[in-house]
Amino acid sequence: MKFEELKAILKRLFKEYVKKHIKRILIALVLSLIVAASTSGIAWLLDPAVKKIFIEQDKLFTWTIPILIIIAFSSKGLSLYFARINIIRVGEEVAGALQKKVANNILTSDIQTLDNRHSGKYISNVMYDTHHVQTLVSTGVLNLMKDTFSVIALVSLMFYQNWKLALFAILMMPLAGGLAKSLGKRIGKATSKAGISSGNLATFLTEIFKGSKMIRIYQKENEENKKANQVIDDLVEKNIKIGSVLIRATPIMEALTGFMIAGFIIFSGKLIATGELGVNNFFSFLAAMMLAYQPIRSLATINMTAYQGAAAFKRISNIIDKEIKIKELADAPKLVLKNSDIKLKNVEFKYDSTDEKAIKEISLDIKGNTMTAFVGHSGAGKSTIINLLPRFYDPQEGSIEIDNQNIKYVSLSSLRRNLSLVSQDVILFDDTVKNNIAYAKPGSSHEEIIEACKFAASDEFISKLPQGYNTMIGENGVRLSGGQKQRISIARAILKKSPIILLDEATSSLDTESEEIVQNALNNLTKNKTTLVIAHRLSTIHNANKIFVMKHGKIIDSGNHDFLIKSCDEYKSLYQKQLK
Repeated sequence: MKFEELKAILKRLFKEYVKKHIKRILIALVLSLIVAASTSGIAWLLDPAVKKIFIEQDKLFTWTIPILIIIAFSSKGLSLYFARINIIRVGEEVAGALQKKVANNILTSDIQTLDNRHSGKYISNVMYDTHHVQTLVSTGVLNLMKDTFSVIALVSLMFYQNWKLALFAILMMPLAGGLAKSLGKRIGKATSKAGISSGNLATFLTEIFKGSKMIRIYQKENEENKKANQVIDDLVEKNIKIGSVLIRATPIMEALTGFMIAGFIIFSGKLIATGELGVNNFFSFLAAMMLAYQPIRSLATINMTAYQGAAAFKRISNIIDKEIKIKELADAPKLVLKNSDIKLKNVEFKYDSTDEKAIKEISLDIKGNTMTAFVGHSGAGKSTIINLLPRFYDPQEGSIEIDNQNIKYVSLSSLRRNLSLVSQDVILFDDTVKNNIAYAKPGSSHEEIIEACKFAASDEFISKLPQGYNTMIGENGVRLSGGQKQRISIARAILKKSPIILLDEATSSLDTESEEIVQNALNNLTKNKTTLVIAHRLSTIHNANKIFVMKHGKIIDSGNHDFLIKSCDEYKSLYQKQLK
């Protein structure tokens, strides 16, 4: 990362996230001035302490100077405490704002954008990268203010004591600055690589957690453990690299300090011998120089902290700056439904990850309050049509209309309010059964929820759970069977009372007994609704008003079951395979 890029990143960070906390930063700045004044005061007091107490043995100063030293240390400690409280709050709130931005990005991004990203990368951005930004804003900013003021105050005192010694002492400072600049660039590169490795680890852990059953059934524990070791070792190496770069300055700084003190002693001895420097001045100057050592060392690492934080903020910015493809027009009208008729006009769509179009020149006219099914082999384009209706994706060509209203030009909220989706991949939250169902319609009464569950054939098994509707079901309903989870999903859709229902292979993963129960629940859900069904098991769509047969992204035939079984070879083949 070049210096100009670093400057641009830090400027944006301040303008968009830090500036709003300027009052707290100014308070910390004033407190930092008090810290600096107290620190230099401690060093200055050693001059009269040596002269009045040890040389002249003045009894008055025997008590007053120690008391003043206690006051100076106490003032420094309290000021530093309150400065840190203020600046820590700033850092945490900035980190929190960035975490909210990333979370909002997940919630508002179009599905296609999310499909192209690893969940682990998001987790890394939320945790790993925001931590580095927080460190920069809190520790980095406070150290910059506190240590800069302390160095200025102590160097001023050193010049006051003896300008020759002061000039000698500050000769070492440019060396430390040059070292910090060089190491800072390396820190930025190392942090970027570590951020990627952290994302890889988060992705891997997410995958093995979700795939725990599959890993065990295929006896891949050893292989996955090897992968885990590789991913973790990679992250460890990257973090060691950061640590080694950080501590690389230590021996050089210590060596510089040794040369500085050795030279100082030799030079001071000559000045004392010639009478240009008193013993009391020597001890005061030595104290000032030693007290300046820590802030100078800290300032030398500020550059590294800046590069580290900037690299992290850059990665977060790449996430939150990602353009959202699914947009709605300003003041877009609400979707107004009458019959819930659906039309697709010459629709074409291609996923970013492939060169082949998923659907090609699809034109459909679906009447309201009817059941329409889509069948075909995997990859035929069935799910794509379902995903286009809620605008999870937008087609590259053509248009989709509901009651003669182009869905691209109505508000997203009104569009999705009128749609319910039940898929084979049931999504449930680590919450109660009741709250999972009420998710579709916040504020629903208990009676409404029970009624929906009765229609979904789920009230009976829910009532038998340990706490009934208040039972915690675990992450993604881990404590429920597949059929139970699906019925809760259906109950949620029933509660929403949407006029258009999308069923994406809702029974494909169920056993025969569960399928029958769920199918009855689906019949209750879809009664008098415009229903689009993707059917894995063709036996479930015998009663569909119209069935579209798809192949390679195109509609190759359509009709009811009886018609297609006689006239469509593709449909007949699909049906016969399921009978075997």
